[in-house]
Amino acid sequence: MSTATASSKDSVLEFFVQASNKHGFALDITLNMNGAVISGTMISAKEYFDTLSETFEDGSEVAQNLSEQLSRASESIEENGSGEAHFIHLKNTKVYIGDSKSTPSKGQIIWRGKLSEVNGFFLGKISDAKPAAKKTE
Repeated sequence: MSTATASSKDSVLEFFVQASNKHGFALDITLNMNGAVISGTMISAKEYFDTLSETFEDGSEVAQNLSEQLSRASESIEENGSGEAHFIHLKNTKVYIGDSKSTPSKGQIIWRGKLSEVNGFFLGKISDAKPAAKKTE
């Protein structure tokens, strides 16, 4: 392990990711990454690969093959659960870049990012603001 790699990851954030990977710990979190804000619920790598696999399982032969490969990746992660974490996985993800509207604005999005690319984080999720109801007098 190189010193540059070890020092480029936040050890507290890596601890949260390891807890998620080993124990299924879910946590609402918002990340700052290279000017973008990514907000969602942290999930284990296994849940990420299982969910991704499900999106392909009813498709063509190629899609089903992808599903099987992703399922095997999930099983491999579970078997090799110890060790250093390099990626963080989120569900119900919203990405904000330079404005108040998230991308995507609809749908249940799972997301994967490099821990070494996270510039900062805070616990909790950003909710899209709903317009306030107008008062009638």
